[in-house]
Amino acid sequence: MISRYTSPEFGALWSSSARYETWLKVELAACEAMESAQLVPAGTARSLREKELSLDPVRIEEIERTVKHDVIAFLTHVEDLAGPPARWLHRGMTSSDVLDTSFALLLVKAADLLEHRLEALCTALARRAGEHRHTPMIGRSHGIAAEPVTFGVVLAGHLAEMKRCKGRLRAAREEIAVGKIAGAVGTYAHLDPSIEEAALAALGLRPETVATQIVPRDRHAVFFSTLAVIAAGVERLATNVRHWQRTEVGEAEERFTTGQKGSSAMPHKRNPILSENLCGLARLVRAAVVPALENVVLWHERDISHSSVERAIAPDATATLGFMLERATSIVDGLVVYPEAMRRNLDDVGELYFSEGVMLALVGAGLPRQRAYELVQRAAMRALQGDGGFKELLAADPEVTRHLTPDALAHCFDLERALAHADAIVDRALRD
Repeated sequence: MISRYTSPEFGALWSSSARYETWLKVELAACEAMESAQLVPAGTARSLREKELSLDPVRIEEIERTVKHDVIAFLTHVEDLAGPPARWLHRGMTSSDVLDTSFALLLVKAADLLEHRLEALCTALARRAGEHRHTPMIGRSHGIAAEPVTFGVVLAGHLAEMKRCKGRLRAAREEIAVGKIAGAVGTYAHLDPSIEEAALAALGLRPETVATQIVPRDRHAVFFSTLAVIAAGVERLATNVRHWQRTEVGEAEERFTTGQKGSSAMPHKRNPILSENLCGLARLVRAAVVPALENVVLWHERDISHSSVERAIAPDATATLGFMLERATSIVDGLVVYPEAMRRNLDDVGELYFSEGVMLALVGAGLPRQRAYELVQRAAMRALQGDGGFKELLAADPEVTRHLTPDALAHCFDLERALAHADAIVDRALRD
């Protein structure tokens, strides 16, 4: 994580203090479950809580430099602070019981923070989609003018995508909300599955179905892949903003605030820097996917090759995506829309976007589809070459007029008819 792209909430979540406090939370939950099973003296966990231990990350890391083991360093520090009752902590457990269970708790919290930000982005997209449900603009395929859409329909598409992402995030959160307190290689040799179940239930987690010494990393691979899909959706939105802001398009642009400067050399510039930033950050979130997938393949019951990877990708991917969602929401909320430019770009196409409607009308009037296509394409190509208006060229073609009356041809050039279902599309995105 770097501070530029890390909100205070994610910074706190992935801090050393939060990590060690979460480890202690797991140890105490396990201790209470062991008390119920009469493996640990009753009241041990309560006595440790009453001491209100103030963990010192600096001291723990100092101990680790000697023992070369983070969990042993942590337990040593807790024993130094708590005295004799701490000897009952970690009974029958292995380090990964603490590490993987606490990692699950932290990832669940990260997912909740991300969902809150996703919800804010959905709210912003819903508001702007409703606002522009009737604002016509040219639709584009291959970057080329296609048929009319409305700006509200376009934003509704992004809204629907973000809603799907929210569902995926919830599913990933559910899959990752799994821990283990099963001891070395996961066989409960010195514990019992009931102890694990009780401890994890107190933490809001479920037991891993079949643990080795670790929680299997396919769960984590799904989680980080989900983050990447969300980032890709944000990038798609940002890419559209970048296109809309192009000088020759000019249909919408990022809000340019008072005192903002666009270029160190050219005072006239207003650049889509926020959207470009999102496109770059999406690459970082996607970069976590391959390492997460490679973490799935560990030797036998476990090795430690996944640990260093997760120390990097978990804070970076979650914090970066959190920042992306906040920035995307700000862009959507402040997006400056130019309906007149959208209409101008529509007009510049010269009504060629009605070509399919004319072709279908000719087919309905009895022409074979391919012949109808040829007639409409011929008029369209001439219009593009400057030989006249598209509608006028069609009206002057005797084969066209033999099948379509002037009123029938004019009906094909009705923009309101072409966009008649815009409300239904936007409403569906708002509702579903």
